[in-house]
Amino acid sequence: MFRPEQPAPEFVPQLLLVDDEPRMLASLEALLQGRGYAITLACGGRAALQQLAESRFDLVILDLNMPEVSGQDVMDFLNNQHQLVNVIVTSGASEIDAAIGAIRRGAYGYLRKPYSREELQKTVDNALQQSRLQGENQRIARRLARSERMYRYLVDSSPDIIFTLDETGCFTFVNERVEQLLGFVREDLIGRHYALLVHGGDMERANYVFNEGRNELRQSRHIELRLNHKRFEGDIRSFSIELVAIDLGAGGIASVPSEPNGEGEGARRRRMGIYAVARDITERKRADQQITYQAYHDILTDLPNRALFQDRLGLALLQAKRNENMLAVMFIDLDRFKVVNDTFGHSAGDGLLQQVARRLRGCLRRCDTLSRIGGDEFTAVLPELNDQQDAALIADKFVQCLRLPFVLEGQAVHVSSSIGISLYPQDGQTLDELVRSADMAMYHMKSAGKNGYAFFDPALLDTSRQKIALEHDLHLALERHELEMFYQPQIDVATSKMVGAEALMRWNHPQRGFLGASEFLPFAEESGLMIPISDWMLEAICSDLLAWNAVGGEPLRLSLNISPQYLDRGDFFDKLSNALLRHGLSAHQIEVEVTENICIRNPQKAIEQLDKLCQLGVSVAIDDFGTGYSSLSYLHRFPIHTIKIDRSFVMEIRDSDMQFPVVLAIVAIAQGLGLNLVAEGVETQLQATYLLEAGCRVMQGFFYHQPQSQSVLLQMLNDQMDAGTRYKELYGRRARQPGLWDGSGRSVWGTLG
Repeated sequence: MFRPEQPAPEFVPQLLLVDDEPRMLASLEALLQGRGYAITLACGGRAALQQLAESRFDLVILDLNMPEVSGQDVMDFLNNQHQLVNVIVTSGASEIDAAIGAIRRGAYGYLRKPYSREELQKTVDNALQQSRLQGENQRIARRLARSERMYRYLVDSSPDIIFTLDETGCFTFVNERVEQLLGFVREDLIGRHYALLVHGGDMERANYVFNEGRNELRQSRHIELRLNHKRFEGDIRSFSIELVAIDLGAGGIASVPSEPNGEGEGARRRRMGIYAVARDITERKRADQQITYQAYHDILTDLPNRALFQDRLGLALLQAKRNENMLAVMFIDLDRFKVVNDTFGHSAGDGLLQQVARRLRGCLRRCDTLSRIGGDEFTAVLPELNDQQDAALIADKFVQCLRLPFVLEGQAVHVSSSIGISLYPQDGQTLDELVRSADMAMYHMKSAGKNGYAFFDPALLDTSRQKIALEHDLHLALERHELEMFYQPQIDVATSKMVGAEALMRWNHPQRGFLGASEFLPFAEESGLMIPISDWMLEAICSDLLAWNAVGGEPLRLSLNISPQYLDRGDFFDKLSNALLRHGLSAHQIEVEVTENICIRNPQKAIEQLDKLCQLGVSVAIDDFGTGYSSLSYLHRFPIHTIKIDRSFVMEIRDSDMQFPVVLAIVAIAQGLGLNLVAEGVETQLQATYLLEAGCRVMQGFFYHQPQSQSVLLQMLNDQMDAGTRYKELYGRRARQPGLWDGSGRSVWGTLG
């Protein structure tokens, strides 16, 4: 709480009157009364000593000649007790020795009895005036002493180093903090030059600032300097130093200059020094450096990150343009890293990335930059190349070093890399163009089989642009009703009847015409359109199947290819069952075709999904059997009803005199397990005959029918119904026309169908 300063109380002088004669003591008191004094009487020297021991007085009027304790004894007591009080001695003796003795003991005045009132009052007033001045001086001195102690305490307790330099740059003062921060005892620094503290690399800057600070008499300057530590060699600490010029003056007394340094003679005679405060900013600088380092480096691998990579590439481009040199940008992506990460965990995956970074860094030159831009993706900048072969050599080193096994949790792990390379100036003139070209080359390498490197080809850019345009058009295809279902009939060659059909999606593109599923469905999977397209397909095939059933005859089985993404979503069963229920269709007419890859990716989940479909009545076919990496045990574990012989095996059948053991083995497996068998891609009579003789009755391919639209397939079903009717009529007249029946019905169907 703020309290206003109180006025000082009025000064009342305290007087002690000492005499052994009561009459003289009363007379002296009478002379001094009425002048505002507080008077105390002491009859004799002993009483005076008691009063002086108990109280403080501003003036003592003392009789010199007293029995037992004389005036000299009282004065000796005051001196021994260091009581600073003026004494006026009174005496009736005329000897000079008495006066000299009193003066030597510090008496302010000497009055011979008898003295006049005026003489007494004047002497008393002068003595009190001197006492007041002495007291004021003492108070000022005490305040100055306290201020000095406080200043010293504050300076020495300061967290900063505070020092002053003379005109030669030598220390004239330094506080105790210098010992705690730099290990120097301040007494050892006094008179020494500041070069003793300043790090050698900063001396030129220090000399400039300190000298400029003195010469220009600026009010304040700031500088950051590195200072040496005395006891710990190499421990260099950073300080932020605020300095101001001080005028040492003719007597060496320092003060801040109050006016600019002129050009006169007096100005040139000034002795200028420096007053400075140095704050230790070492930890802050280290933190700033750490923050800056982390902002430009990957914490996991300690490699440059994307920001520093772009900065280095930008500088390399400027240098390449100036020197007309070639440079290369590499985009490196690890193959199968996700498998390792999912198997061993993210911690082991981080360890693998660190090992990869060390290996890749060991393949580079000192002028190259390797960076990690995220995940398992690395980039490299290779400046100052002579030709394309220089980049190929480094890329080959990358590939070879990553082929060696890595050890994770005591187990050997193999990974490889796909590397894309772009070259300046032919593959791009800017940073973005070079990175884009290298990225495209890397993805081309992945699609070409991985574990290698590829240089950018301008044709990749055209392909990429076409892909982007196609993806955009695919987003509009559903809205514009450009998708259409086609069906390739499956023929039972023993009866030549269509027993089923495989549903195949087509895209009636406005500019490119009809596109097969392989031309656009991979884009749908990448862009997230596979789910809505598959939902549309379910509705389309159910509507078409309902139209097939309306034709009459034996119900056809419809084979439906399911994307792994669609099956993995987990709601395919609900969507299919709801669609069949809405259209009033039997689940027994639906056959879901899955690939071996579905079985490999998540076997248990695939089994659960397929089991639910089988309980609904849907049959399951395994497509492209024998082309993947699955075990034959999958045929026991998974609810499979049909095996489809892949067209790649059928295409090998070119000679009727040769045996094709893969085809025979697949047929034997299907027969041994009691599974249905369908051959795909049958295009010649030779292939059809071989497959039939091997034991496969149901076939599909261009030899029989190409994929047909819904309208054409309905016409085929109507024709098949009409042919069946005519067959029955002929069968009724077979006795009268024996040449039309051979016992199997094949000749008649072949003629009429």
